[in-house]
Amino acid sequence: MTQEGNSTSNKPFWKRFIKPAIFIIIGIIIAFPLFSIGYYTMVRTSTPQFCATCHEIQFAYNTWKTSTHVNNAQGFVADCMDCHLPAPHNTFDFFYQKTFHGIKDIIVHFVQKEYDHQKNREKAYASFTNDQCMKCHRNLIYIPDKRGAMLAHKNVLYTLTGYEKKFVFCHRNLVHIRRQLYEYKQYKDPYKGLGI
Repeated sequence: MTQEGNSTSNKPFWKRFIKPAIFIIIGIIIAFPLFSIGYYTMVRTSTPQFCATCHEIQFAYNTWKTSTHVNNAQGFVADCMDCHLPAPHNTFDFFYQKTFHGIKDIIVHFVQKEYDHQKNREKAYASFTNDQCMKCHRNLIYIPDKRGAMLAHKNVLYTLTGYEKKFVFCHRNLVHIRRQLYEYKQYKDPYKGLGI
């Protein structure tokens, strides 16, 4: 036991401290730019504007802009990633799905002659889970002025096995449908209840 201790203390100073410090510094010098480039790329490719650079996605982008997922009284905006990808804190699944969707979209761009918006919309709705909606919509049961919505949400959240439902069954026309005007759901009857 004393021989091991002696062999460690007999090593020159540069082997014990300077050599590991050099490897750590080189690791930081290499890793930081790689991480920064990867992070920057992920952030830049996660915006609706980036998605809209493909002409196949232009329709989805334009119909998203006119929906209540962009225009609402709370000022909240749900981006493409919020609905179409898992939560970013589920890191592996998020990166896997983002990469999969990106590669799929590139293949579709070069292989498919005509992009069928309705067919792809149905595929997307079929793939959505309630967890994707609940990333943003968390307080669904306590809506004091909308009892019907509270009961419907409760029926989806606390359902019996075999009778599962999805939020998109009821909320199918919120996003990605053609509208003539920007939709502000909260302002359809702005004077309701004010006695004006």
